[in-house]
Amino acid sequence: MGVELDRVGSVAVVTVDSPPLNLYTAALREEFGDVLAAVEADLPRAVLFQARGKVVSGGVDVSLFDAQGTRDDAQALFDTMLDLPERVAALPVPTVFAAHALCLTWAFEVAVACDILLAAERAKFGLVENVIGLTPTMGGTQRLAARAGVGRAKEFVFTGDRYPAATLERWNVVNAVLPDEGFAGAALAYADRLAQGPTLAHGATKRVLRHFESGGVPEANRHVTALAADLFDTEDLRGGVASFLADGPGKATFSGR
Repeated sequence: MGVELDRVGSVAVVTVDSPPLNLYTAALREEFGDVLAAVEADLPRAVLFQARGKVVSGGVDVSLFDAQGTRDDAQALFDTMLDLPERVAALPVPTVFAAHALCLTWAFEVAVACDILLAAERAKFGLVENVIGLTPTMGGTQRLAARAGVGRAKEFVFTGDRYPAATLERWNVVNAVLPDEGFAGAALAYADRLAQGPTLAHGATKRVLRHFESGGVPEANRHVTALAADLFDTEDLRGGVASFLADGPGKATFSGR
């Protein structure tokens, strides 16, 4: 057990299952990377990331840090770690992270690299690298700042506290808090809803927002018209327009082509 990939209709479901704590290890990183390669090679229309067990993750196996002999060794490790959420963020289809329980360090950093973060009521989140004198290395600090602001990111990382799902929903980090009962099914239904939509248009939206993150509204404006125009070569847009004109709004179906 480690990281599993299942296809449920149009959704790729990536499940971390490495009991008891779903810790980040070199072996887990390799399995996760292999699963991402399979997703990248045969793109679904949406991806759901989730975990099995009492926690989403208890964090990173600290012995991994202890094994680094030099500063250069440590940076090589951190570069490898950062690549994982970067690949998740680069997926051109909608991505959903479902946190059913405690979600620490690397798992939280993957979560905020996803487009949508869903949390069960009992879920808690934290970046707790301060306990060993480290700063988060997998993009969690900056992605948290993009969602909640620099001040909240400093608080989150400096304290290393465990924050409840309701608090992070108020901070605009968690998109929605769902009941504990039936959470897994609700998260899959959410991902499937996105998968049934105009996923090529969703991919264009993701690219527009990446330009916004790098340069604000002016940078996004430099690219949005070309990205939108590209959609006129897709079956989804042509069919969606025809459906709207013939049958009114909300009747179109999309294929991702």
